[in-house]
Formats: sequence, structure tokens, C-alpha cells
Amino acid sequence: MQVEYGLDQTPVNAKRVPAIYVYEAPVRLWHWLNALSITVLAVTGYFIGSPLPSMSGEASGHFLMGYIRFAHFAAAYVFAVGLLGRIYWAFVGNFHARQLFVLPLLDGKWWRELLFELRWYLFLEPDPKKYVGHNPLGQFMMFFMLMLGSVFMLFTGFALYGEGEGLGSWQSRLFGWVIPLLGQSQGVHTWHHLGMWWIVLFVMLHVYAAIREDIMSRQSLISTMVSGYRMFKD
Repeated sequence: MQVEYGLDQTPVNAKRVPAIYVYEAPVRLWHWLNALSITVLAVTGYFIGSPLPSMSGEASGHFLMGYIRFAHFAAAYVFAVGLLGRIYWAFVGNFHARQLFVLPLLDGKWWRELLFELRWYLFLEPDPKKYVGHNPLGQFMMFFMLMLGSVFMLFTGFALYGEGEGLGSWQSRLFGWVIPLLGQSQGVHTWHHLGMWWIVLFVMLHVYAAIREDIMSRQSLISTMVSGYRMFKD
């Protein structure tokens, strides 16, 4: 079996190290809260952009879209607070808590490992490598697709929210500059909507990669985000 080293230089050998504690409780909690809030945001955001057909009866008797918007805004606050908490834990947590924020872009070995992982996912490599934390390709995708995508969605989302709250609201004061930067309000709506599909695409790739690694590379991924332990098999 091939012995590989994580980015923290911890050796991974299934015969000698059957399990390593990787993800601390705050990281795991953020992961699942983030998954839930993204699901709610994507579903409610889709209906906000493409509202349901008119309902029978008096308009005053229905508040369906109001409930959908409330769920969207509530999930957005959970998403935002969760991201702030995750950034904080990157400073106080273990090495693996920082992997999503610090990319060794000047490390040639990291880029070679990233290209190997890309070939592995494209079925061009016969045998997988094992990593303690995120593999370089996963680290790259989570930073550029999830983290930067999340910041973009929060900035554009709170800019639009600030319009409803009005001038002088904290949302307008902190994020109102985003609207003229991107042209006008409708342009921000369009970018925010496209950003949703960017995050959805990441989720699809992330779920596929996690399930594939669990099956083909003989190392745990999904259960690691429950127990915190990365387990390895021969």
C-alpha cells in the first residue's frame, strides 16, 4: 500500500494508523448547519426568483410567498453567522480547520498532487492516494467554489436585503455599495441567482466526490463528518 502524507505531514498508512482525529466538533457542526441552510436557501431562493402561480381567493388570505421569503432570510442569517464562526475556528482550531482558508499556491508538490487527484476523479489513475485532511483538489474546490461563493452570496444577498430595509439600515450601510458596483438592482438579482447555481453545482460535485472516495479509495469521508475520525482500510 502506498504511504502518503497529509499537508500537515502526518503519515497515512492503513496498517499502522487505522484512524486519525481530523475534524473537531465545531467544524462538524458548521458543516451540517451549512448544508441545511444552503438547502433552504436554494429551494426558497428558486421560488423567490420564479414565484408560484397565483392562488385562488383573496390575496389577503395567503401569505405563502411571505413565509418563503422569511425562511430564506432566516437561513441567510444562519449561513452568515455560521461562516463567521467557521472563520473564527480557523484561527483557534487544529491544522485541518485552516485548510479551507490557506492554500499553498506556491508549493509545487501541492499542485502536482492536485493534478493527480484530478486525473483520479477522471478515472485516469488506477490507484488512489490517501490524505489525513482534504486532498489538494478538494481543498482547491472548497476554497474557490464554496468559500468565495459563500462570501459573494452574502454580499449580494445582504445588498438586496438592504434595499427592502431602506437607507440607514445596517444592511444598506455595510452592503449597499454592491448594487452600484454591479450596475443596478436587477443586475445584482441576476448575479445572486447565478451564484445560487454555482453553490448548487459545488454541492453536487462535493456529494459525488465524498461518496466515490468512501467506496473507491477505502478511506472514510462521510462518516468523518459525523465522528471526526478519518478511517483507513487496506
